[in-house]
Amino acid sequence: MTITLYNSLHRRKETFVPIDPSNVRMYLCGPTVYDRAHLGNARPVLVFDVLYRLLRHKYGADHVTYVRNFTDVDDKINATALARQQAGAPGTLEELVAERTNETISWYHADMDALGALRPDHEPRATEYIAQMVSMISGLIADGYAYENEGHVLFRVRKYADYGALSGRSVDDMIAGARVEVAPYKEDPMDFVLWKPSSEELPGWDSPWGRGRPGWHIECSAMAYELLGDRFDIHGGGNDLQFPHHENEIAQSKCAGHGFANLWMHNEMLQVEGKKMSKSLGNFFTVRDLLDQGVPGEVIRFVMLSTHYRKPMDWTEKKRTDAQKTLEGFKSLVHGVDATTVSDEFLGALSDDLNTSLAITHLRTLAKKKDTGRLRASLEFLGFDLETIGACYAETDEPTAQLGEDLVAKIVLARHVAKQAKDWSTADQIRAALDAAGVIVHDRKEKPSTWEISSDFDPSKLEGLL
Repeated sequence: MTITLYNSLHRRKETFVPIDPSNVRMYLCGPTVYDRAHLGNARPVLVFDVLYRLLRHKYGADHVTYVRNFTDVDDKINATALARQQAGAPGTLEELVAERTNETISWYHADMDALGALRPDHEPRATEYIAQMVSMISGLIADGYAYENEGHVLFRVRKYADYGALSGRSVDDMIAGARVEVAPYKEDPMDFVLWKPSSEELPGWDSPWGRGRPGWHIECSAMAYELLGDRFDIHGGGNDLQFPHHENEIAQSKCAGHGFANLWMHNEMLQVEGKKMSKSLGNFFTVRDLLDQGVPGEVIRFVMLSTHYRKPMDWTEKKRTDAQKTLEGFKSLVHGVDATTVSDEFLGALSDDLNTSLAITHLRTLAKKKDTGRLRASLEFLGFDLETIGACYAETDEPTAQLGEDLVAKIVLARHVAKQAKDWSTADQIRAALDAAGVIVHDRKEKPSTWEISSDFDPSKLEGLL
Protein backbone atom coordinates (compact mmCIF):
# COMPACT_ATOMS: atom_id res chain seq x y z
CA MET A 1 0.00 0.00 0.00
CA THR A 2 1.58 3.26 -1.16
CA ILE A 3 0.40 6.45 0.51
CA THR A 4 0.41 9.69 -1.46
CA LEU A 5 -0.25 13.05 0.20
CA TYR A 6 -0.51 16.60 -1.11
CA ASN A 7 2.48 18.63 0.04
CA SER A 8 1.44 22.27 0.41
CA LEU A 9 5.07 23.35 0.29
CA HIS A 10 5.64 21.84 -3.17
CA ARG A 11 2.01 22.17 -4.35
CA ARG A 12 1.76 18.59 -5.56
CA LYS A 13 0.92 15.10 -4.42
CA GLU A 14 3.94 13.11 -3.33
CA THR A 15 4.61 9.52 -2.35
CA PHE A 16 4.93 9.46 1.42
CA VAL A 17 8.27 8.02 2.46
CA PRO A 18 8.87 8.35 6.20
CA ILE A 19 12.24 9.41 7.55
CA ASP A 20 12.19 6.39 9.86
CA PRO A 21 9.44 3.78 9.28
CA SER A 22 9.83 2.64 12.87
CA ASN A 23 8.96 6.14 14.13
CA VAL A 24 6.64 8.06 11.81
CA ARG A 25 6.15 11.54 13.27
CA MET A 26 3.30 14.02 12.80
CA TYR A 27 2.56 17.42 14.36
CA LEU A 28 -0.81 19.20 14.23
CA CYS A 29 -1.37 22.74 15.46
CA GLY A 30 -3.91 22.49 18.25
CA PRO A 31 -6.33 25.00 19.77
CA THR A 32 -5.79 28.20 21.71
CA VAL A 33 -7.74 27.29 24.82
CA TYR A 34 -9.85 30.30 25.71
CA ASP A 35 -13.31 29.01 24.74
CA ARG A 36 -15.30 26.09 23.32
CA ALA A 37 -14.13 24.53 20.06
CA HIS A 38 -16.32 25.74 17.21
CA LEU A 39 -17.42 23.46 14.40
CA GLY A 40 -14.57 24.56 12.13
CA ASN A 41 -12.02 23.61 14.80
CA ALA A 42 -13.21 20.01 14.52
CA ARG A 43 -12.25 19.63 10.87
CA PRO A 44 -8.45 19.39 11.22
CA VAL A 45 -8.90 17.14 14.25
CA LEU A 46 -10.97 14.66 12.20
CA VAL A 47 -8.84 14.91 9.05
CA PHE A 48 -5.62 14.15 10.88
CA ASP A 49 -7.31 11.57 13.07
CA VAL A 50 -8.01 9.56 9.89
CA LEU A 51 -4.42 10.08 8.74
CA TYR A 52 -3.20 8.91 12.16
CA ARG A 53 -5.31 5.76 11.82
CA LEU A 54 -4.02 5.14 8.29
CA LEU A 55 -0.39 5.55 9.35
CA ARG A 56 -0.89 3.23 12.34
CA HIS A 57 -2.41 0.64 9.99
CA LYS A 58 0.51 0.92 7.58
CA TYR A 59 3.44 1.16 10.01
CA GLY A 60 2.03 -0.24 13.26
CA ALA A 61 0.42 1.54 16.19
CA ASP A 62 3.70 1.55 18.15
CA HIS A 63 5.59 3.17 15.29
CA VAL A 64 3.63 6.41 14.86
CA THR A 65 4.04 9.48 17.08
CA TYR A 66 1.31 12.11 16.87
CA VAL A 67 1.65 15.48 18.63
CA ARG A 68 -1.12 18.07 18.92
CA ASN A 69 -0.42 21.03 21.18
CA PHE A 70 -2.47 23.30 23.40
CA THR A 71 -1.67 27.01 23.24
CA ASP A 72 -2.33 28.00 26.85
CA VAL A 73 -0.57 31.37 26.89
CA ASP A 74 -2.15 33.95 24.61
CA ASP A 75 -3.65 37.45 24.68
CA LYS A 76 -7.16 36.06 24.05
CA ILE A 77 -6.84 33.81 27.09
CA ASN A 78 -5.67 36.77 29.16
CA ALA A 79 -8.59 38.89 27.93
CA THR A 80 -11.09 36.14 28.81
CA ALA A 81 -9.63 35.80 32.31
CA LEU A 82 -9.67 39.59 32.77
CA ALA A 83 -13.36 39.70 31.80
CA ARG A 84 -14.10 37.02 34.41
CA GLN A 85 -12.16 38.95 37.04
CA GLN A 86 -14.06 42.15 36.23
CA ALA A 87 -17.30 40.18 36.55
CA GLY A 88 -16.34 39.33 40.13
CA ALA A 89 -14.59 35.95 39.84
CA PRO A 90 -12.21 35.42 42.79
CA GLY A 91 -8.47 34.93 42.34
CA THR A 92 -5.53 36.66 40.69
CA LEU A 93 -5.51 37.11 36.95
CA GLU A 94 -2.85 34.42 36.62
CA GLU A 95 -4.98 32.02 38.69
CA LEU A 96 -8.01 32.78 36.53
CA VAL A 97 -5.95 32.14 33.38
CA ALA A 98 -4.92 28.73 34.71
CA GLU A 99 -8.50 27.96 35.73
CA ARG A 100 -9.81 28.92 32.28
CA THR A 101 -7.23 26.93 30.33
CA ASN A 102 -7.77 23.81 32.45
CA GLU A 103 -11.52 24.13 32.01
CA THR A 104 -11.27 24.68 28.26
CA ILE A 105 -8.89 21.75 27.74
CA SER A 106 -11.34 19.47 29.55
CA TRP A 107 -14.16 20.74 27.29
CA TYR A 108 -12.02 20.17 24.22
CA HIS A 109 -11.22 16.60 25.21
CA ALA A 110 -14.87 15.82 25.89
CA ASP A 111 -16.01 17.30 22.57
CA MET A 112 -13.33 15.66 20.41
CA ASP A 113 -13.83 12.34 22.20
CA ALA A 114 -17.52 12.57 21.29
CA LEU A 115 -16.50 12.87 17.62
CA GLY A 116 -14.54 9.62 17.85
CA ALA A 117 -11.10 11.24 17.58
CA LEU A 118 -8.21 9.31 19.09
CA ARG A 119 -6.11 11.19 21.62
CA PRO A 120 -2.66 12.04 20.22
CA ASP A 121 0.44 10.45 21.74
CA HIS A 122 1.49 13.82 23.15
CA GLU A 123 -0.61 16.91 23.94
CA PRO A 124 1.95 19.44 25.16
CA ARG A 125 0.93 22.72 26.75
CA ALA A 126 2.97 25.71 25.63
CA THR A 127 3.54 26.75 29.24
CA GLU A 128 5.41 23.49 29.85
CA TYR A 129 8.07 24.38 27.24
CA ILE A 130 9.01 27.98 28.07
CA ALA A 131 12.64 27.04 28.81
CA GLN A 132 12.97 25.42 25.37
CA MET A 133 11.48 28.52 23.73
CA VAL A 134 13.89 30.83 25.57
CA SER A 135 16.80 28.62 24.48
CA MET A 136 15.71 28.69 20.82
CA ILE A 137 15.23 32.46 20.89
CA SER A 138 18.66 32.97 22.47
CA GLY A 139 20.22 30.95 19.67
CA LEU A 140 18.44 33.00 17.00
CA ILE A 141 19.71 36.22 18.58
CA ALA A 142 23.26 34.88 18.77
CA ASP A 143 23.19 34.00 15.06
CA GLY A 144 21.79 37.38 14.03
CA TYR A 145 18.34 36.12 13.03
CA ALA A 146 16.59 37.92 15.89
CA TYR A 147 17.05 41.07 17.94
CA GLU A 148 15.85 42.52 21.25
CA ASN A 149 14.27 45.97 21.53
CA GLU A 150 12.20 47.49 24.34
CA GLY A 151 11.71 44.14 26.05
CA HIS A 152 10.55 42.51 22.80
CA VAL A 153 12.48 39.96 20.76
CA LEU A 154 11.71 39.90 17.04
CA PHE A 155 12.67 37.68 14.13
CA ARG A 156 14.36 39.33 11.14
CA VAL A 157 12.17 38.06 8.31
CA ARG A 158 14.37 39.38 5.50
CA LYS A 159 17.31 37.48 6.96
CA TYR A 160 15.67 34.20 5.89
CA ALA A 161 15.93 34.04 2.09
CA ASP A 162 13.21 31.40 1.60
CA TYR A 163 10.52 33.25 3.56
CA GLY A 164 7.23 33.00 1.65
CA ALA A 165 7.91 29.63 0.01
CA LEU A 166 4.98 27.95 1.77
CA SER A 167 2.41 30.64 1.03
CA GLY A 168 3.86 31.48 -2.39
CA ARG A 169 4.28 35.21 -1.81
CA SER A 170 7.22 37.58 -1.58
CA VAL A 171 7.84 39.63 1.55
CA ASP A 172 7.03 42.86 -0.28
CA ASP A 173 3.73 41.40 -1.53
CA MET A 174 2.89 40.38 2.01
CA ILE A 175 3.51 43.89 3.31
CA ALA A 176 1.32 45.36 0.56
CA GLY A 177 -1.54 42.92 1.10
CA ALA A 178 -1.47 42.12 4.79
CA ARG A 179 -2.32 43.95 7.95
CA VAL A 180 1.09 44.05 9.63
CA GLU A 181 1.72 45.64 12.97
CA VAL A 182 3.87 48.76 12.67
CA ALA A 183 5.62 49.24 15.99
CA PRO A 184 8.56 51.43 17.05
CA TYR A 185 10.50 48.41 18.31
CA LYS A 186 10.47 46.74 14.85
CA GLU A 187 13.33 47.09 12.36
CA ASP A 188 10.99 46.00 9.56
CA PRO A 189 7.16 45.85 9.45
CA MET A 190 7.25 42.12 8.63
CA ASP A 191 9.41 41.15 11.62
CA PHE A 192 7.39 39.03 14.04
CA VAL A 193 7.45 38.69 17.80
CA LEU A 194 9.30 35.84 19.49
CA TRP A 195 9.02 37.25 23.03
CA LYS A 196 7.09 40.15 24.56
CA PRO A 197 6.97 41.75 28.00
CA SER A 198 4.30 40.90 30.58
CA SER A 199 2.89 43.23 33.19
CA GLU A 200 2.96 42.07 36.81
CA GLU A 201 -0.61 40.76 36.80
CA LEU A 202 -0.29 38.83 33.52
CA PRO A 203 1.31 35.39 33.19
CA GLY A 204 5.03 35.79 32.63
CA TRP A 205 8.41 34.07 32.92
CA ASP A 206 11.91 35.34 33.59
CA SER A 207 14.15 35.59 30.55
CA PRO A 208 17.36 37.35 29.45
CA TRP A 209 15.08 40.09 28.05
CA GLY A 210 13.01 40.60 31.19
CA ARG A 211 9.82 39.07 32.52
CA GLY A 212 7.57 38.18 29.60
CA ARG A 213 5.86 35.52 27.56
CA PRO A 214 6.47 33.88 24.16
CA GLY A 215 4.96 34.87 20.85
CA TRP A 216 2.59 32.37 19.27
CA HIS A 217 4.83 31.04 16.49
CA ILE A 218 7.85 30.08 18.59
CA GLU A 219 5.68 27.79 20.73
CA CYS A 220 5.06 25.19 18.02
CA SER A 221 8.67 25.24 16.79
CA ALA A 222 10.01 24.53 20.28
CA MET A 223 7.46 21.83 21.12
CA ALA A 224 7.84 20.07 17.77
CA TYR A 225 11.63 20.02 18.12
CA GLU A 226 11.49 18.77 21.69
CA LEU A 227 8.98 15.98 21.03
CA LEU A 228 9.69 14.98 17.41
CA GLY A 229 13.33 15.87 16.91
CA ASP A 230 15.32 17.90 14.41
CA ARG A 231 13.34 16.64 11.41
CA PHE A 232 9.94 14.98 11.29
CA ASP A 233 7.54 13.74 8.65
CA ILE A 234 4.28 15.72 8.59
CA HIS A 235 3.10 19.09 9.88
CA GLY A 236 -0.61 19.84 9.53
CA GLY A 237 -3.29 22.40 10.21
CA GLY A 238 -6.04 24.47 8.65
CA ASN A 239 -5.11 26.55 5.62
CA ASP A 240 -5.81 29.69 7.65
CA LEU A 241 -2.55 28.87 9.48
CA GLN A 242 -0.45 28.63 6.33
CA PHE A 243 0.39 32.32 6.67
CA PRO A 244 1.68 33.69 8.91
CA HIS A 245 1.85 30.93 11.52
CA HIS A 246 3.34 28.07 9.51
CA GLU A 247 5.47 30.40 7.40
CA ASN A 248 6.97 31.81 10.59
CA GLU A 249 7.46 28.38 12.13
CA ILE A 250 9.51 27.30 9.12
CA ALA A 251 11.64 30.46 9.15
CA GLN A 252 12.57 30.38 12.83
CA SER A 253 13.10 26.60 12.92
CA LYS A 254 15.29 26.54 9.81
CA CYS A 255 17.34 29.45 11.09
CA ALA A 256 17.72 27.65 14.42
CA GLY A 257 19.39 24.88 12.43
CA HIS A 258 16.52 22.38 12.44
CA GLY A 259 15.34 20.40 9.42
CA PHE A 260 11.73 20.70 10.63
CA ALA A 261 8.85 19.13 8.63
CA ASN A 262 9.27 17.25 5.35
CA LEU A 263 5.65 17.50 4.27
CA TRP A 264 2.98 20.14 4.97
CA MET A 265 -0.74 19.38 4.86
CA HIS A 266 -3.57 21.91 5.10
CA ASN A 267 -7.31 21.36 5.23
CA GLU A 268 -9.78 23.83 3.72
CA MET A 269 -12.23 25.83 5.82
CA LEU A 270 -15.77 25.05 6.90
CA GLN A 271 -18.93 26.86 5.83
CA VAL A 272 -22.49 26.67 7.12
CA GLU A 273 -25.29 26.53 4.55
CA GLY A 274 -22.93 27.96 1.91
CA LYS A 275 -21.71 30.90 3.98
CA LYS A 276 -18.63 31.55 6.07
CA MET A 277 -19.34 30.67 9.66
CA SER A 278 -19.48 33.82 11.79
CA LYS A 279 -21.33 35.16 14.79
CA SER A 280 -22.47 38.19 12.81
CA LEU A 281 -24.32 35.93 10.33
CA GLY A 282 -25.93 33.94 13.13
CA ASN A 283 -24.54 30.64 11.80
CA PHE A 284 -21.82 30.11 14.39
CA PHE A 285 -21.89 26.79 16.27
CA THR A 286 -19.62 25.11 18.73
CA VAL A 287 -19.29 21.35 18.67
CA ARG A 288 -21.00 21.29 22.06
CA ASP A 289 -23.98 23.27 20.68
CA LEU A 290 -24.69 20.46 18.24
CA LEU A 291 -24.04 17.68 20.74
CA ASP A 292 -26.39 19.34 23.24
CA GLN A 293 -29.04 19.61 20.52
CA GLY A 294 -28.96 15.85 20.13
CA VAL A 295 -26.72 15.62 17.06
CA PRO A 296 -24.63 12.46 17.64
CA GLY A 297 -20.88 12.86 17.41
CA GLU A 298 -20.62 10.21 14.71
CA VAL A 299 -23.04 12.20 12.55
CA ILE A 300 -20.77 15.24 12.82
CA ARG A 301 -17.83 12.99 11.96
CA PHE A 302 -19.62 11.47 8.94
CA VAL A 303 -20.59 14.87 7.51
CA MET A 304 -17.05 16.20 7.94
CA LEU A 305 -15.42 13.19 6.27
CA SER A 306 -17.88 13.20 3.37
CA THR A 307 -15.92 16.06 1.77
CA HIS A 308 -12.26 15.80 0.72
CA TYR A 309 -10.09 17.70 3.18
CA ARG A 310 -8.67 20.03 0.51
CA LYS A 311 -12.14 21.22 -0.50
CA PRO A 312 -14.34 23.65 1.46
CA MET A 313 -16.72 21.69 3.72
CA ASP A 314 -20.30 22.98 3.78
CA TRP A 315 -22.27 21.97 6.89
CA THR A 316 -25.96 21.88 6.02
CA GLU A 317 -29.05 20.61 7.76
CA LYS A 318 -29.72 18.28 4.82
CA LYS A 319 -26.26 16.73 5.07
CA ARG A 320 -26.79 16.22 8.77
CA THR A 321 -30.12 14.45 8.35
CA ASP A 322 -28.81 12.39 5.43
CA ALA A 323 -25.79 11.33 7.47
CA GLN A 324 -27.98 10.25 10.34
CA LYS A 325 -30.15 8.13 8.05
CA THR A 326 -27.10 6.60 6.36
CA LEU A 327 -25.47 5.68 9.66
CA GLU A 328 -28.71 4.23 10.93
CA GLY A 329 -28.85 2.05 7.82
CA PHE A 330 -25.23 0.95 8.24
CA LYS A 331 -25.86 0.10 11.87
CA SER A 332 -28.84 -2.08 11.06
CA LEU A 333 -26.78 -3.97 8.45
CA VAL A 334 -23.76 -4.66 10.66
CA HIS A 335 -25.65 -5.42 13.88
CA GLY A 336 -24.34 -8.72 15.24
CA VAL A 337 -21.83 -9.09 12.39
CA ASP A 338 -18.12 -9.66 12.99
CA ALA A 339 -15.69 -7.38 11.18
CA THR A 340 -13.59 -9.05 8.51
CA THR A 341 -11.09 -6.96 6.53
CA VAL A 342 -11.24 -3.64 4.75
CA SER A 343 -11.27 -3.77 0.97
CA ASP A 344 -8.35 -2.78 -1.24
CA GLU A 345 -10.58 -0.14 -2.87
CA PHE A 346 -11.38 1.42 0.52
CA LEU A 347 -7.72 1.50 1.57
CA GLY A 348 -6.76 2.78 -1.86
CA ALA A 349 -9.09 5.75 -1.48
CA LEU A 350 -7.61 6.73 1.89
CA SER A 351 -4.08 6.15 0.63
CA ASP A 352 -4.67 8.55 -2.27
CA ASP A 353 -4.31 11.86 -0.43
CA LEU A 354 -6.75 10.85 2.29
CA ASN A 355 -9.80 10.71 0.03
CA THR A 356 -12.42 10.12 2.74
CA SER A 357 -15.19 11.14 0.37
CA LEU A 358 -14.36 8.25 -1.98
CA ALA A 359 -13.89 5.93 1.00
CA ILE A 360 -17.45 6.70 2.12
CA THR A 361 -18.66 5.98 -1.40
CA HIS A 362 -17.10 2.53 -0.99
CA LEU A 363 -18.99 2.14 2.31
CA ARG A 364 -22.24 2.71 0.42
CA THR A 365 -21.21 0.14 -2.18
CA LEU A 366 -20.47 -2.43 0.52
CA ALA A 367 -23.85 -1.73 2.10
CA LYS A 368 -25.59 -2.14 -1.25
CA LYS A 369 -23.81 -5.49 -1.80
CA LYS A 370 -24.64 -6.56 1.79
CA ASP A 371 -20.92 -7.15 2.34
CA THR A 372 -21.48 -6.60 6.04
CA GLY A 373 -18.19 -7.95 7.39
CA ARG A 374 -16.14 -5.55 5.30
CA LEU A 375 -18.62 -2.75 5.96
CA ARG A 376 -18.17 -3.12 9.70
CA ALA A 377 -14.38 -3.30 9.37
CA SER A 378 -14.34 -0.19 7.19
CA LEU A 379 -16.59 1.77 9.54
CA GLU A 380 -14.32 0.90 12.46
CA PHE A 381 -11.26 1.86 10.41
CA LEU A 382 -12.77 5.30 9.78
CA GLY A 383 -13.31 5.79 13.49
CA PHE A 384 -17.00 4.98 13.86
CA ASP A 385 -17.63 3.25 17.17
CA LEU A 386 -20.32 0.67 16.43
CA GLU A 387 -21.29 0.52 20.09
CA THR A 388 -21.90 4.27 20.08
CA ILE A 389 -23.87 4.06 16.87
CA GLY A 390 -25.85 1.23 18.39
CA ALA A 391 -26.66 3.32 21.46
CA CYS A 392 -27.78 6.27 19.38
CA TYR A 393 -29.91 4.21 17.05
CA ALA A 394 -30.99 1.49 19.45
CA GLU A 395 -34.02 -0.54 18.53
CA THR A 396 -37.04 0.41 20.61
CA ASP A 397 -40.51 -0.94 21.36
CA GLU A 398 -41.83 2.43 20.24
CA PRO A 399 -40.11 3.18 16.92
CA THR A 400 -42.61 5.92 16.04
CA ALA A 401 -41.88 7.77 19.27
CA GLN A 402 -38.14 7.39 18.67
CA LEU A 403 -38.41 8.81 15.18
CA GLY A 404 -40.59 11.60 16.54
CA GLU A 405 -37.95 12.57 19.09
CA ASP A 406 -35.27 12.60 16.41
CA LEU A 407 -37.48 14.87 14.32
CA VAL A 408 -38.09 17.23 17.23
CA ALA A 409 -34.35 17.55 17.88
CA LYS A 410 -33.80 18.54 14.24
CA ILE A 411 -36.67 21.04 14.27
CA VAL A 412 -35.59 22.66 17.52
CA LEU A 413 -32.09 23.05 16.06
CA ALA A 414 -33.58 24.59 12.89
CA ARG A 415 -35.47 27.09 15.06
CA HIS A 416 -32.25 27.97 16.87
CA VAL A 417 -30.54 28.60 13.52
CA ALA A 418 -33.45 30.85 12.48
CA LYS A 419 -33.25 32.80 15.75
CA GLN A 420 -29.49 33.24 15.38
CA ALA A 421 -30.10 34.60 11.89
CA LYS A 422 -32.85 36.90 13.30
CA ASP A 423 -35.39 35.20 11.04
CA TRP A 424 -38.14 35.73 13.60
CA SER A 425 -40.96 34.77 11.23
CA THR A 426 -39.54 31.28 10.67
CA ALA A 427 -38.67 30.90 14.34
CA ASP A 428 -42.20 31.82 15.39
CA GLN A 429 -43.73 29.48 12.81
CA ILE A 430 -41.63 26.57 14.09
CA ARG A 431 -42.47 27.39 17.71
CA ALA A 432 -46.19 27.43 16.94
CA ALA A 433 -45.96 24.05 15.20
CA LEU A 434 -44.03 22.57 18.12
CA ASP A 435 -46.66 23.83 20.57
CA ALA A 436 -49.44 22.38 18.44
CA ALA A 437 -47.65 19.01 18.27
CA GLY A 438 -47.36 18.79 22.05
CA VAL A 439 -43.70 19.69 22.39
CA ILE A 440 -42.91 21.79 25.45
CA VAL A 441 -40.10 24.21 24.57
CA HIS A 442 -38.01 25.95 27.20
CA ASP A 443 -36.23 28.97 25.73
CA ARG A 444 -32.95 30.17 27.19
CA LYS A 445 -31.40 33.56 26.58
CA GLU A 446 -28.76 33.31 23.81
CA LYS A 447 -28.61 29.52 24.20
CA PRO A 448 -30.30 26.67 22.33
CA SER A 449 -33.72 25.77 23.73
CA THR A 450 -34.35 22.63 25.69
CA TRP A 451 -37.52 20.63 25.13
CA GLU A 452 -39.66 17.75 26.32
CA ILE A 453 -42.51 15.75 24.80
CA SER A 454 -45.93 15.89 26.44
CA SER A 455 -48.39 13.01 26.72
CA ASP A 456 -50.44 14.31 23.76
CA PHE A 457 -47.46 14.46 21.38
CA ASP A 458 -48.48 14.21 17.71
CA PRO A 459 -45.47 14.06 15.32
CA SER A 460 -47.73 14.27 12.28
CA LYS A 461 -48.22 17.96 13.06
CA LEU A 462 -44.49 18.53 12.44
CA GLU A 463 -44.49 17.25 8.88
CA GLY A 464 -43.20 19.67 6.27
CA LEU A 465 -41.23 21.83 8.69
CA LEU A 466 -37.83 20.66 7.40
